[in-house]
Amino acid sequence: MQRRTYPDIESLSQGFADFAAAALRDTLSRKPQATLVVPGGGTPRHYLPALVKCQLPWDRITVTVSDERWVDTNDEQSNERLVKQCLMQHLPEHARFVGLKTAHDNPFDAIETIHQRLDRLPLPVSLTVLGLGEDGHIASLFPGMNPNSLSAHHCIAVAPPIAPSLRISLSLEILANSERIALVVAGEKKRRLLDKLTRDPDSKIPFTWLSQLANSNITILEADGN
Repeated sequence: MQRRTYPDIESLSQGFADFAAAALRDTLSRKPQATLVVPGGGTPRHYLPALVKCQLPWDRITVTVSDERWVDTNDEQSNERLVKQCLMQHLPEHARFVGLKTAHDNPFDAIETIHQRLDRLPLPVSLTVLGLGEDGHIASLFPGMNPNSLSAHHCIAVAPPIAPSLRISLSLEILANSERIALVVAGEKKRRLLDKLTRDPDSKIPFTWLSQLANSNITILEADGN
């Protein structure tokens, strides 16, 4: 793993934009289309707007999310809503976004539909961007799950141990098979957890599963702040 440390969230955001743009350009130098996976949460509100400023052929890049809460896409908790606000609505109209939410009552009933939706993306994913939870979760893959039996599909439905809503998440396999993975970590607690997991990997923690399975190097971009 490569770790890039920044003094503050503003510097991290610019560093992320430069890294992501270079990764997508590299894919597009070899392939006609690229796929970008981005997370929800608070930190992307800082770095996704920085990516908007990069001159990229967005008509050749498809954006999707790493996971989604099973709420209406207009709900404040929706990752799709966040990504559209911070990224998609500032891009050219032809920029393509593929959401994970469906009209099904719950994500368990939507697995096959979402799998087919994801299967039409240019795969493997060109760049997957993830955050790190304070418990070590990535996307909506949480400690306590069995990594060996997560999903035969590109996605998995999740009932988190402590959360107000059900979720859908990209599978560990599709995340790990990405051409490049960027882990964006902001805040002292998460950085301490990252230090601990780097020194002493914990087989119960999803971040460890990813780091052991990833076909590509994971680049960690980290800074103090939220």
